[in-house]
Amino acid sequence: MRIDRHSIIEKGRRSIVMVLLCVLCLAVSAVMPSRPATSKKKEDSKRVYLIHSDELFYDQWRNNGAQVLRGHVQFEHDGARLYCDSANFYEPTNSFEAWGNVRMVQGDTLSLTSDFGYYDGNDKTLEAKTFTPGKQVELRNRTTTLYTDTLHFDRLDNVGYYNEWGKLVDKSTTLTSVHGEYHTDTKDAFFMDDVRMVDQKFTLTTDTLIYNTNSRRAHIVGPSDILSGKSHIYSEQGYYSTDKDQAELLNRSILNNDGRTLTGDSIWYDGMKGVSEAFGNVVYQDSVNRNALYCNYGYYNDSTGYSMCTDSAMAVDFSQRDSLFMHADTFKVYTYNIDTDSVYRVMHGYNKVRAYRIDLQAVCDSLVYNTKDSCMTLYSDPIVWNMNQQLLGEEINVYMKDSVIDHAHVVSQAFSVEKLREDKAFNQVSSQEMFAYFVKGEMHEARAVGNVKVVFYPEEESDSSYVGLISMTTEELRMFFNKRKLDYIWAPAPEGIMYPMSQIPPEKRYLEGFYWFDYVRPVSKQDIFNWRPKAEGTRLKPQKKRSGGTSLQRRQRGDASRSKNHSIELRK
Repeated sequence: MRIDRHSIIEKGRRSIVMVLLCVLCLAVSAVMPSRPATSKKKEDSKRVYLIHSDELFYDQWRNNGAQVLRGHVQFEHDGARLYCDSANFYEPTNSFEAWGNVRMVQGDTLSLTSDFGYYDGNDKTLEAKTFTPGKQVELRNRTTTLYTDTLHFDRLDNVGYYNEWGKLVDKSTTLTSVHGEYHTDTKDAFFMDDVRMVDQKFTLTTDTLIYNTNSRRAHIVGPSDILSGKSHIYSEQGYYSTDKDQAELLNRSILNNDGRTLTGDSIWYDGMKGVSEAFGNVVYQDSVNRNALYCNYGYYNDSTGYSMCTDSAMAVDFSQRDSLFMHADTFKVYTYNIDTDSVYRVMHGYNKVRAYRIDLQAVCDSLVYNTKDSCMTLYSDPIVWNMNQQLLGEEINVYMKDSVIDHAHVVSQAFSVEKLREDKAFNQVSSQEMFAYFVKGEMHEARAVGNVKVVFYPEEESDSSYVGLISMTTEELRMFFNKRKLDYIWAPAPEGIMYPMSQIPPEKRYLEGFYWFDYVRPVSKQDIFNWRPKAEGTRLKPQKKRSGGTSLQRRQRGDASRSKNHSIELRK
């Protein structure tokens, strides 16, 4: 046999090339990144699997190409189990229709039940419906359950929504609306159209509401009404905690409680404690007692009846034809014997108190008003003006009757001044105490008691011209007014002198301590915020109390002196 040398060499070369090619392929495969294998798990997660069915039959010409399943049907898809009595399984489209006792379970916290369901495995959506009267689709997530006739559940976003009425029950809270959606992962629920939230302590109605079932906090985003006991809250923006009965209300929300209304740029309310706080342009109105408070910060405790307002605070009494406006740095109201028939309130105003009404103005450092005896006490250098009359003293007590001034009592260093038509002419009375009596809000009599000093200009009855000036002293003086003007005075055993108008000594025109504080007087309701102190050296210096008996005893002594001494009556 002849051996072809060239053939052997050629075969050897081919073998070497083949070996080199194999080695090269191995080297390339070692350095090249490996191609990721198609994730069987990912593909499996997209597929809907039939786990069990008692019966299964298939006819490609019937049931639209669906596999027909009967009895204890069970599907599995991406961590969720779906159960039903019967189903049509469309394997090519990865979907199925389910009937009878439809139930979806996802994890150990989420479940859904209905009469019918259509599940799309590609979109991971379930449309659930009920046909049985009185029965609804139920979506349960721990302690929260959503009820509706038709529910769409999106497993990609973990959200269920409805468009034809639904109800969400969360512990003691029930919410109903026309449209709504519930996020099972974040626990946020969104409700729209005819929204109603009901709890043991309150009822909330609105058009739009956001509620978190975990924090049990409702977000109000539209016109809303909250009823809780006697309290009614109106808000268009805010938050309400159902378990704590607390509200944070914005955008000029309104809190109404038994005829009392609180409005502010923002309000914080604690229903359990009965406490409210308001911030910014606060308005508190009491329609029962016809008064109001305005400020930039307000506080109210419903259980104790205590309230406070400060920062541009103003109190308004509108029980009469003309409203009374008062300003102070701070107003506080205390309620006593609350929830009883003997309830009464005490209001404190301090500092730099100023008050204005068309027919009445006042200034002082602080005041107290007690509804029990309808008494308002002005402290620390108070002054009261009525038309052309000025009254001052160390302390002034004003007593009201049916919201109208009935009488007043000036305690210590009382000084009454009436400005007359004549330039620099004033009727003046100074005494230890002074009493004023009113009829229908107009002063008709005043009494001065103790070390009384008088400067008085009587008038001619014919032409009302001034006769002269009477300067006298006495222990008691009565002044009678007619149509808001001093008509005549009466005094027991006075000592004095009368000067003709042309012969009045300059030093006799004014009593010691006379000042006309017109520059301090409020001239409008806006002017009450402008504090103007008395000029240097004109403030009253409190006197030491002297043991001379009570003012009533001094008046009684004065009455007794009338029978022993001569009296004088001076008319205009």
